[in-house]
Parts: sequence; structure tokens; C-alpha cells
Amino acid sequence: MNVNVTLVNPPYPRRGHQHPPAIPLGIGYLGAVLEKNGHSVNVIDCQALRLTHSDFEREVAKHQPKVVGVTSTTFTYKSALKVAKIAKQVHPNCLTIIGGCHVTFWDDEALEECPHLDMIVRKEGEYTLLEIVNRLKENKRIDDVLGTTYRKNGKTIKNADRPYIENLDALPFPAHHLLPLNRFKKIFPLVTSRGCVYWCNFCSAVRMFGRKYRMRSPKNVVDEMQFLNERYGVSQMTFYDDAFTVDKLRVEKICEELRNRKLKIDWDCETRVDMVTKDLLQKMRKAGCIAVWFGVESGAKNVINGMGKSERASTYVTQTRKAFKWANETGLMTVANIIFGFPGETKETALETLKFVEELNPNEIGYYIATPYPGTPLYDYVKEKGWLKITDFDKYDTATPIFESPSISMKDLEEIREKAYQRFYLRPSYVLRMLLKGKFYGISSARTSFSYLLRALKLRNP
Repeated sequence: MNVNVTLVNPPYPRRGHQHPPAIPLGIGYLGAVLEKNGHSVNVIDCQALRLTHSDFEREVAKHQPKVVGVTSTTFTYKSALKVAKIAKQVHPNCLTIIGGCHVTFWDDEALEECPHLDMIVRKEGEYTLLEIVNRLKENKRIDDVLGTTYRKNGKTIKNADRPYIENLDALPFPAHHLLPLNRFKKIFPLVTSRGCVYWCNFCSAVRMFGRKYRMRSPKNVVDEMQFLNERYGVSQMTFYDDAFTVDKLRVEKICEELRNRKLKIDWDCETRVDMVTKDLLQKMRKAGCIAVWFGVESGAKNVINGMGKSERASTYVTQTRKAFKWANETGLMTVANIIFGFPGETKETALETLKFVEELNPNEIGYYIATPYPGTPLYDYVKEKGWLKITDFDKYDTATPIFESPSISMKDLEEIREKAYQRFYLRPSYVLRMLLKGKFYGISSARTSFSYLLRALKLRNP
């Protein structure tokens, strides 16, 4: 008999900074792999459906899962533990599992903090979860499955890591049909690579997915884009890769494949400023790319050096200017991602960054507070220095200061971030420019400006 599996995206913390729900690709991949191998899967996406934990209790009672698998980030970790507890109370004989980047580096603590949690799946979860479910179907032991951590006789047992998936083309496309698609914006995400060749101190990607850039083939990527376009009528997509253009030749082939198939799809991506050329951006634009999210991070060279973004911060700043100039000349919209509060930040360096952003003049901005997630060098450094002030993971939302360095206070960071957003969005010239652009990004940016106007007038809470 096939194994019934319930996959869960846990609710957001009630008082945290809640981002709009996005299609959970991780759950989509897990569901697709399980279904491909004959298992029954249902998904409870609490974020998309706006379910509380009480709502989840009623929903999971409608099913008879043998396995309840929960995904979690650091921000939703405590919520995921509550989900595991509820699932165990409703279905005492089910196997409760949590996976994701946070528990990969917090597995011992998770099992200690939640007696209702049976097992942790570390790092890439598709084949690990499949092996667990296959073994349950065959009534075989699961205590030696690679990539898992579990509890035995009161002790935590950590099995060896599972080797990374080398052939990403072998994975089926995410099982979108399991998700409440009507609750999401009609911009579908794709992931075309895993791993990273860099080691930014605020990021856990290398420790999670390995210091090797594993890529799907151009044909496989465009096959998925065409499938989503034809099956769901999607005409706008976004690439979730941390650095989409690491392999420029592969990106060129993806663009060529899109043009050859004459697919009318708008798309955007995120990448590093030192991983683009003007020629590449032009080819991307001709293939449907409308926007690029750049990891600017800071305009202060000493802060960039501390982040591990580049061996020479001056070169990185120069390359940032070039990347934005090329993108603007190509007709691409630009988004600048900025991190405030990294060790070494001061009021002066924050102001330097704000002036740098004004010089770059991006179409959209993302201002984030440096957040020390477990699994990152930043977390290790902050703990070692004794700077960590907040250990409640419900506050790890990239909008709340978590640690305080000697060079800048947490209160100052909050004020700098709020004023930075107002300084960016409340420019009449900016609002007019985005309204004239129209389409999704233009209208969305104009709405954001209006929201910050209400906040500046104290008519809406931050």
C-alpha cells in the first residue's frame, strides 16, 4: 500500500514582519518526487491559505497521513515545531519530520526542544524523504537513512550527509497542482541551480547546498517555463537562483532556447554585479528578461570587505556602478538589495550607502537588516563576540535588529531602515517614473510609495 504524506508550510509568526506568500518550491519538489514514485501527497500551505495553528489542526484531521513533513526557515522554525506537535496529537502514529535550512544547522536543538518531532531531514530533502517513505512502505527500518538526524533512547543520532544531487534534470518539475495557486500572484518561481562558488558571510547557501554550482540544462529550464506557460497560462516568471548568471554561457543558451521557441514570457532574476556583462544583459533583455535584482549590499568598502563579497571592495563598488549602467542602457529594470547593520556598520557608512543607492538610481529597493541565521559565518561571529541580543527566532524577519555591535545601536538601525525606505519611495519623480512604466513592477512600486506615505503620516504602522 502506498504511503500517505502530508506536506506543510507552517503559519507565519503572528507578530513578525510577514512577507507576501510565495509558491513553496521546496514542497513542490518533494511532492513531485513522492508522486512520481507512487505515493499519495497532499499539501497544507498555511501561509497561502492564512491558516492559524488551530486551523491547521482541523485541516490535518481531514487526512490520514503516515508521514507529516514540515518545511521551515529560521523565521518559521517555532511555528513548525507547533505544527509537528499538533500533527502528533491528532495522529499519534504518524512520523513527524522537519526539513529546511534552519533545522539543517539546528537539528540537535530542534529534537531537544520538541519531543513530538521524530526526525530532521538535513540539506537537500527530495531523495532523503523518498527513501524514508519507501522504507515505511516496505516496513523497513529508517534509522540509518543518510541526511537525517533522529532521537534514540534519549540521545540524538546524526547520520552522515546524503551526497548532493548531481543531475538536477532528473528531478521532476514541482507539483504545482498540489498548491492553492489561486492564492499566489501569477508570477511563478523557478530554481535552475543549486550550490554557490562564493562564501558570503551572511548566507548559508554554501553550507546548505555545497560549494559547487550544480545546474539544470538550458533545455530542461525552458521546458519547465513552457510547461508553466501552457498549463497555467503564466506569462511572468522569476528565477530564485542566488546568482543566476554565474555560468554566462548557460544563461546565453537559455536565452537562445527561449527565442527559438518564441515564448512570450517576461522574467526576472537575481545575481551578483560582478557576474554580468553588457552583452549578456542585452541577450537577456531580448529573451524576455525585464528586471535584475542585484546584490549591492552596501556602498561602504569596509562593510563590503567584512561581508566576504569580494577580495577587493573597491573593485566590487566599481563593478556595481557598471552593472547598473549597463542594465539601464539595456532597458532592464533594476533592483538593489541592501543590508544594513553588518559588523563594521556605523551611521556614517549607512549614510554612505544611501548616497550610493541614490547614485545608482534603481527602479526598486530592498533594505534588510543583517540577520545572523544559524548556519552562517555571521551567526558564529556574532555569538563569539557576545553581541546576540535576540534569540527568539520569530523576530528573525530581516526587518528587526537581532544583534548590537559597538559601532551602531539596534534602535539606530531600525530608524535608518525606515527613513531609508521613505527617502527612496517618497520622491515625486520616482512615483511618476514608475507609474509611467506600468505593468506589474511599475504599479507595485507606486503602491509601495503610497504605503510609505501613509507610514510617514502616521496613518499606518510599520
